[in-house]
Amino acid sequence: MVDIRLVVGDPSTKKTKQKVLTPAEAQKLSGLKVGSALKGDGVGLPGYELIITGGSDRDGFPMRKGVPGVGKHKPILSGGVGFHPKKDGERRKITVHSENIDAIIAQVNVKVVKSGEKSLDELIQSGSKDEGK
Repeated sequence: MVDIRLVVGDPSTKKTKQKVLTPAEAQKLSGLKVGSALKGDGVGLPGYELIITGGSDRDGFPMRKGVPGVGKHKPILSGGVGFHPKKDGERRKITVHSENIDAIIAQVNVKVVKSGEKSLDELIQSGSKDEGK
């Protein structure tokens, strides 16, 4: 599996934090879909409840809700995630990743639904030199 980066958005503070997941934590995300609820205990955020809002694969293609299966697909899109039409009624075949988290996902975006006792600043050490390793 590729190193998965968890991007945690907190609506109460309007800030995001990034956390590189260990292989054991990344395994707990495998098989979940965009829109799924998830307990923060499995990803190192005890007491938090999270919802998966999106992400991207190792090649930069965005995950799109409503695209079934695993891997990349080329559905005809008329707007939304992955395609922003220039004209009214424009549609195109655009490569996007399915809504399922699999082995080639590099980033998962989540939103905090319920906060835990400790703040995200305390749980996720931003700016540490070991973060990218």
